[in-house]
Amino acid sequence: MPDPVLHRGPLARLIDVKPGEGRALAWAWAYIFSILAAYYVLRPIRDQMGVAGGIENLPWLFTATLVGMLCLNLPFAYLVKRMPRARFVPITYRFFAANILAFALVLYLAPPDWNIWIGRVFFVWLSIFNLFVVSIFWATIVDVFSNEQGRRLFGFIAAGATLGAIAGSATTAILAKNVPTWGLMLCAVVLLEVAVFCMRGLAALSSQLHEVPGSSTIQKGDHDRTIGGSVLAGVTRTFASPYLLNISLFLLLFSVTSTFLYFEQAGIAKRSFPDRGAQTAFFASVDLAVNVLTLGVQLFLTGRIVNRLGVALTLAILPAFSILGFAALAIWPTIGVIVAFQVLRRAGNYAIARPIREVLFTVVPREDRYKAKSFIDTVVYRLGDQIGAWSFTGIQGLGLGSTGIAGAAIPLSAAWLLNSLWLGHAQDRRRTARETESGETAEPSAPMARAAPSA
Repeated sequence: MPDPVLHRGPLARLIDVKPGEGRALAWAWAYIFSILAAYYVLRPIRDQMGVAGGIENLPWLFTATLVGMLCLNLPFAYLVKRMPRARFVPITYRFFAANILAFALVLYLAPPDWNIWIGRVFFVWLSIFNLFVVSIFWATIVDVFSNEQGRRLFGFIAAGATLGAIAGSATTAILAKNVPTWGLMLCAVVLLEVAVFCMRGLAALSSQLHEVPGSSTIQKGDHDRTIGGSVLAGVTRTFASPYLLNISLFLLLFSVTSTFLYFEQAGIAKRSFPDRGAQTAFFASVDLAVNVLTLGVQLFLTGRIVNRLGVALTLAILPAFSILGFAALAIWPTIGVIVAFQVLRRAGNYAIARPIREVLFTVVPREDRYKAKSFIDTVVYRLGDQIGAWSFTGIQGLGLGSTGIAGAAIPLSAAWLLNSLWLGHAQDRRRTARETESGETAEPSAPMARAAPSA
């Protein structure tokens, strides 16, 4: 079957796709679209349930989420060790789909006075679900596409994530007041099954991608083999590698500062919208604004930014903006500033920081792409939530309010900025070394030749 003609016409202005890559690109795009649509159908439900359960209880929910991440990482590492990707990825997604069906059934049958506790459990579960399914997607993409292909194609792939997020949040924003929560959950189950179908379509093209010039150095057929190694490799290899440790620090600092803003937003919603349906619609509307802005940046700005600045400076954009945003919040601790900062910061993460962070994993061994990456994307990320949640509570307990929280976040963002610059230069050195070993010609340091990276 001939490759889709993605390398001709208007799309050529956004995507630098080579012959033999088009079908894989289309499967990857549909795969992440389905994953993000499923998550964003559920995310406003989680946010509303978190508010209904009491903002003062959110730190405990973040603690439970971290414990859940730790509990799930070992079984997932066992699956990675014993099964090929084509088996352990569908098993993981269908496990989460079965969980969603269980939640929908409980919400349909349970008496109203159970809703608070169901909501708390769902809040924890979805916080785990989100990181696992997205981390597995990017691990698969990093495994299938090479560093050179990632620099060109990750932008378009991640634009599918943004459109999926827009579709999911718009669906919930429109239907939340008239469709029961369990009905929305069933939509997410269907979308997860679509993701499994797309993942298999992408996996079937791994060998074809191997034959494209500049593609992965993994030997043909290796994609279909078990990865092996130790169940604890995700932890041990992360702590043994300065490079992986600094990726962990990048994510930790991002997570801590994001949690500060999330708690502020939750407080605003509870004070401003007493009705549960209105709260859910508000959260969905914020998500929709973030994703529309993200898509605009991806399509028209990010590619130019990356080509001009390269990996290190592009990674540094979000922490630099965070320094300015938290400084503004310390001076003007208003609702408008908090919401604007949250929307702009999340869009900057999805449009710029996230895809460049994924490029960092294209220069590590295959075992690290699944095990260490899963540990970093889930446990380390939620550890940052945990630190941020209890720090937020402690700062509030001192009576410092939004100004104190913003003031504490500024030095954290400065440390994050220095970490970003180190990581970008380290990735460049690793990439050059790998290309030299494989006999490839080193590419420019920008993570993409023409495409814009995204969520």
